[in-house]
Amino acid sequence: MERVIEAEQADFASEGISLGNASAGSPSMTSRAYAALKQDIISGALHPGAKLKIEQLRERYDVGTSPIREALSLLTSDHFVERIDQRGFRVSKASTAEFAELLKTRCWLEERALRESIANGSQAWEEQVVLANYRLSRIPRSQAADHFVANAEWEAAHKLFHMTLIAECGSTMLLKFCDQLYDQNVRYRQLSGTQAYPNRDVAEEHSAICDAVLARDADLASQRLMEHYQQTSIYLADSL
Repeated sequence: MERVIEAEQADFASEGISLGNASAGSPSMTSRAYAALKQDIISGALHPGAKLKIEQLRERYDVGTSPIREALSLLTSDHFVERIDQRGFRVSKASTAEFAELLKTRCWLEERALRESIANGSQAWEEQVVLANYRLSRIPRSQAADHFVANAEWEAAHKLFHMTLIAECGSTMLLKFCDQLYDQNVRYRQLSGTQAYPNRDVAEEHSAICDAVLARDADLASQRLMEHYQQTSIYLADSL
């Protein structure tokens, strides 16, 4: 499980996000281009349907043609980018129908992954879950007190918490799919413009999930995780 967490931290490090003991090594040009492009797509800086021209991307990210092409191919596999026949690439489009499918698929996969982790997880995994939730609870979701300003540190800790919950599922392929769906969900959250959730205590929802996991109550933990995702979807659906 530690290898999964270390890999997750390395992903954040490659995107310029520090998680304390994450690796500080310099990523390759392709990795750098991939991380920068992906971040701009997730954040909405590159809009859905926008054409991705190689020359413009070279200048934007200060890397060569080959790393850009390789990054675009990787992002096509991740469904963040679409290939337009022989005319190049564009940012994948977004729709309410796709978001509904994304949510349904994410719930299917993460429920199975969570149940497997609860069944197979060690005491060390439990400690990682507690630590991830504690760290997340200590980071403000907004950088400003009087209005919402997204906090990249919170976003990184939030992903780490959710991926730690399912880290002991025993399937690297399942973890990869869940990781991709998580990032796709963040993209929709950014596109909707809905970042703050009035009358909702997200930190308490995380702690409730954590408590059920520590109690090894797979039914309750799954129920709370699914409700957590459904609550977010209610806020997003009206804004897409």
